[in-house]
Amino acid sequence: MEITWYGHSCFRLTERGMATVITDPFDHSAVGYFPLKLKGDIVTCSHTAPGHSYFTAVKGEPYVITGPGEFEIGGVFITGVQTNGVHKKASENEQIRNTLYLIQFEELNIVHLGDMDRVPTQSQVESLGDVHVLLIPVGGGTGLNAAKAAEIISLLEPRIVVPMHYGVPECKIDLDPLAKFLKAMGLKEVETQPSLKIANAKALPEETQVVVLDYKS
Repeated sequence: MEITWYGHSCFRLTERGMATVITDPFDHSAVGYFPLKLKGDIVTCSHTAPGHSYFTAVKGEPYVITGPGEFEIGGVFITGVQTNGVHKKASENEQIRNTLYLIQFEELNIVHLGDMDRVPTQSQVESLGDVHVLLIPVGGGTGLNAAKAAEIISLLEPRIVVPMHYGVPECKIDLDPLAKFLKAMGLKEVETQPSLKIANAKALPEETQVVVLDYKS
């Protein structure tokens, strides 16, 4: 399968003969980066915000998932798990809830944490099972900061970690740079790559590996 990052929390997950999944499509006028031009069969949304739920950026008629539940579409199994409140609405005292997603392509389990901002509960951890690829916010703001991200990684023990939701020159949101997360992980530099390709579960590294993706324009 192939995982491509488009900036912020937006990824495209593809596998031959299976549905294509788009996560957290954003409105570039609010977030920055480049305008999204995507096609997909499924769209997952962690919470309602311009940076995470701009569905018109995905062409066609995708199946949109906006909260917890279990779904099977085009051979892909998706489990949405509600977590913490992300932040309060400007005009109300109500917290906007975050949903993380376990996305299963046959034997590969990918977890997208959305805008999670705290360590998950034991029951949430157990509901995920073996995490092969973890897509995790690391830049603070309304999501995890570097220290909390590192703590969650040690808790979930994924095979591959892909950081997201951090500060880059094209991002309009004030977020910490990637270097802060790499330092928390005990790494100096990680060579970026255009996408993450995984042949099968047997090709996964035995020890946790951080993979930094270039965002696609």
